[in-house]
Amino acid sequence: MRTNPNIIVTGTPGVGKSSHCEVLARDHGLRHISINEVVKERECHAGWDDELKSWIVDEDKAGTPTLLLDSLEEEVQDGGCLIDWHACDLFPKSWIDLVIVIRCNSTTLYDRLVARGYSGQKLEENMDAEIMEVLLAEAREAYDQEIIVELQSDTADDIDSNIERIDTWVENWKKDHADAND
Repeated sequence: MRTNPNIIVTGTPGVGKSSHCEVLARDHGLRHISINEVVKERECHAGWDDELKSWIVDEDKAGTPTLLLDSLEEEVQDGGCLIDWHACDLFPKSWIDLVIVIRCNSTTLYDRLVARGYSGQKLEENMDAEIMEVLLAEAREAYDQEIIVELQSDTADDIDSNIERIDTWVENWKKDHADAND
């Protein structure tokens, strides 16, 4: 039985996923798994998209999601993982204890993405995804409602408040599962 939860932190690029994960990993000794890094380092992709300037992990392309999941399975089974990615629905329900969907005000997100150098189609697709709540909808379709939390991340105060809320959830999860293991 796991002694630490596995948490997906998902949302449109630029909403603050990595910022949340870095603090949570430090505070709780959890492993921050940036899927973008895993895809690149473990070559779990179907190539590079020059237009979007990103690695292609396409569920419709044979092998790439399987490769990604296979590369993570052992470490996720031990628990204590913060899975940081802009999608969540390919991870098996049995792996995940909490799904955090980070959201951001459109104006703030636009400014963050432009500051990262996003433009054209990449900027438009990411803005549309946030406005249309695509990642929240994916989470709701893939996981039980009681493990999904939607959090706003427009300001540093929002992040601090979110971290406090997640800290409480992690501590309660540990207590509940310690009792179950006794």
